[in-house]
Amino acid sequence: MPLGAFLKMGLTAGIVGAGLMGHGIAQVFAIAGFNVRITDTDERVLSQAPSRLAASLAELGVEESTVLSRVAVSPSLEKTVDGCDVVIEAVPEIVELKRRLFERIAQIAPSGALLASNTSSIPVTEIGRDLPDDARRRLVGLHWWNPAALMPLVEVIRTEVVSPVYFDRAFAMMRAIGKEPVKVERDIPGFIGNRLMHAFWREATSLVHAGVCDAATIDTVVKRGFGLRLAVLGPMENADLVGLELTRNIQRVIFPDLERSTEPSPLLDRLIEEGKLGMHTGEGLRRWTPDEIAKTKRALSAHLLDTLRNGKR
Repeated sequence: MPLGAFLKMGLTAGIVGAGLMGHGIAQVFAIAGFNVRITDTDERVLSQAPSRLAASLAELGVEESTVLSRVAVSPSLEKTVDGCDVVIEAVPEIVELKRRLFERIAQIAPSGALLASNTSSIPVTEIGRDLPDDARRRLVGLHWWNPAALMPLVEVIRTEVVSPVYFDRAFAMMRAIGKEPVKVERDIPGFIGNRLMHAFWREATSLVHAGVCDAATIDTVVKRGFGLRLAVLGPMENADLVGLELTRNIQRVIFPDLERSTEPSPLLDRLIEEGKLGMHTGEGLRRWTPDEIAKTKRALSAHLLDTLRNGKR
């Protein structure tokens, strides 16, 4: 369905969770012309949402006042969800939290509203397990990527019981608001993107833990090696390019030696125990100064903005 058709309906989107992902999701809907409502149980996070939206819009070069006029924030879940055409949950990755939240949303939202979870790893069928059948048939996964305002991809997850009508509606809506949706036809942990990424991260962490190289070397190899190709040449395309016989021969050598653990790396356990949690603590797998953190974030935003503005999507 084209965006114009959606906007003529005067649709309203409710975003439950105003944090890292929620405010970005809200921004995309507001830019597309939807009326947007945002709520959060954390008053501080909720109060910061308008300023975070304004800063992000300025970065994009979008007129702030017009977009922000479509956005309303409220601490009330009832006021946020009541009357919405689509409700997207963007709260922490805790399955029980999401289940209880959707039980409340299902009681408040209109009977025809599309319900969606932005979970990045939990099977959506499990999140909706305790919902009434009608609500379960309207529940899909919409896995946005961080930063939500800039990353084109949204994974649309088909649960075991979702109505095809609502699944197709979710897919069409993502396309209409300017995202590049893909269909995940089986509701499995991590869906597509996170399964690929964490399989990659498992091997990367294993190489550091085994003393093959340090963390900085991993990042250099990826960014200055095969990572340069990934934006235009996906892994399936690359295998076809080099030939499947060569691909199979390499896999015969490498696969037996790859990391196959089903548990997180002991290296992560050790670093976490030492309080080295990542950028926000100044050290994780690598050490970070405030200037380095700011520079990395600026570089990521600039890269994504340049990609979007030049149509490389």
